[in-house]
Amino acid sequence: MWYYVIPALVIFGVVHVYTKSWLYILLRTWRRDLKALIRFSKVNYYLLKWERRNMTVPKVFVDVAAKHPHKVAFYFEDDIWSFQRVDEYSNRVANFFLSEGYQQGDCVALLLESRPEYVCLWLGLSKIGVKAALINTNLTGDSLVHSIEVASSKALIFGSDFERTLKDIQSKIVHLNKYQFNENMSLSKTLFDNAKDLRVCLKESPIDAVTEHIQKGNLKDHILYIYTSGTTGLPKAAVITNVRYMVMAVGLNKMVNVQDNDCIYDSLPLYHTAGGILGTGQALLCGATIAIRKKFSASNFWKDCVRYRCTIAQYIGETCRYLLATDDNNLVKHSVRAMFGNGLKAQIWKPFAEKFGIKEIYEFYGATESNSNLVNIDSTVGAVGFVPFYAKFLYPVSLVQCDEVTGEPLRDSNGRYTICRQNEPGVLIGKISALRAVNQFTGYADKVATEKKILRNVFSEGDMYFNTGDILMYDDFGYFYFKDRTGDTFRWKGENVSTSEIEAVISDIANLSDAVVYGVEVPGAEGKAGMAAIVDQTRSLDLEQFAEGLRKHLPVYAQPIFIRLVDSVELTGTFKLIKRDLVVEGFNIHVVKDEIFFYDVRTKRFVPLTKELYDLIMQGKVRL
Repeated sequence: MWYYVIPALVIFGVVHVYTKSWLYILLRTWRRDLKALIRFSKVNYYLLKWERRNMTVPKVFVDVAAKHPHKVAFYFEDDIWSFQRVDEYSNRVANFFLSEGYQQGDCVALLLESRPEYVCLWLGLSKIGVKAALINTNLTGDSLVHSIEVASSKALIFGSDFERTLKDIQSKIVHLNKYQFNENMSLSKTLFDNAKDLRVCLKESPIDAVTEHIQKGNLKDHILYIYTSGTTGLPKAAVITNVRYMVMAVGLNKMVNVQDNDCIYDSLPLYHTAGGILGTGQALLCGATIAIRKKFSASNFWKDCVRYRCTIAQYIGETCRYLLATDDNNLVKHSVRAMFGNGLKAQIWKPFAEKFGIKEIYEFYGATESNSNLVNIDSTVGAVGFVPFYAKFLYPVSLVQCDEVTGEPLRDSNGRYTICRQNEPGVLIGKISALRAVNQFTGYADKVATEKKILRNVFSEGDMYFNTGDILMYDDFGYFYFKDRTGDTFRWKGENVSTSEIEAVISDIANLSDAVVYGVEVPGAEGKAGMAAIVDQTRSLDLEQFAEGLRKHLPVYAQPIFIRLVDSVELTGTFKLIKRDLVVEGFNIHVVKDEIFFYDVRTKRFVPLTKELYDLIMQGKVRL
């Protein structure tokens, strides 16, 4: 009977190839999965080792600095920071704030442009158990005040560049101790009479190690607050514990296969997770070298990579688009072999990699507070990561069916959620477990906001899952692809924008009854541009004063670019359906009968959206 075996196997193989069965999938993906298993095992090895030793970020960094004190930790402009210099500077910070009376559990807000001292300041505070609230440097007005207050900050460290921003809110921060960091070494004056010149104070502070305080640290201690815009309201302060920081930094290090001799180019803001943890964390925890740039510059990106001999660079989708648009004549020969980041669109993935000769692109998906992070380790175009079908018990993330309009997960007749099939869009959720570091959810400073992100009794009684609020889909091979954000949030210029926050600001400054804010797609632009439909039946809105009010109360990325004046909007149960129609119509003047205005960044005024201007925007010839 054996002669029947070979034909049967051939038929079995052909059937499985065409039906993409588990055998066919396994044959196609086993190399990818083996590589992922090895790297994921390394991540867990380090996390378990540090957990057993009750290590913290300061403890690990002290070991790293002692191992190679003279190695370069940070490049910044013409300055070079060795690991020893970082250690000593952060010791000065720790000793100074100890002398000021700060204790474990206190919080200090940090408002400063990206530079090595930025890292040293929060690292030094963490050495004595003091948390740092990393304030988004784009914030102004009430959003800025809220961010400082929600973290229960006792003090504010601020750069002299933010003089005008802080003057607008000085009456609301009189209770804070203030420390001014003068970026210009020759500058000696301070904005506030009671503010201390931090550079001067730190020069006089001792460099002695605060070993006793460092040893008191626990891996579950809070070390940072990083702000994220949720689906509603003002910025939320996501809690970053020592172990959370370690999960993100060492997780990326091992999955991306960063080597000790790599130099990473980090031009992303250090108040965000990408630049401030995934980037600089490679130095603090893993001993790599980081080249920091104050602000991203497309024209200097590759020049900097050559200057600092960078082998890896960070990106977000917007930066890739800007780089791809640069003049071909300005291309320089660099040594960057790999890039990691998020938001790189599939349409420009290959052109970007080919134009700049990037061999490996590690696109990842995640959020500051999320336990559902993914990473693409084999440069599959458009994918944000993968989970093999047979390994979900190792990394329990799922896509569940949701309402097409609201994005809310749907329960079945038994009160449970339904897992999506392949190629079916759904909301990504991740199982919460206190037993494994990679599955923990530390939440926000606001307990109410924390509870809103937790789904209970999802697949069984008593289980808990983190709701990312993002819609993804996965294919037969386990690759995940990002589709859209749910709720009242959109992404623009690398920032998450909360529509409800903008709606509240518009209602205040325009003194009008209702406003609806949403994101609209613009050809050639990453993310979605802000658009506001404002109820103005008498057309009495003063657009010049309105634009001034937006600039005063909202960061640049949150200011609407398009304004649509309408007679009414429905705010009852069908509100979301109306909003969806507004999103579909966008700023298409061939469809919309209402007046639409466009914010001209050159004149800083709203101008009527004419057919000629509309065509220029659609052709990508207008600066947004």
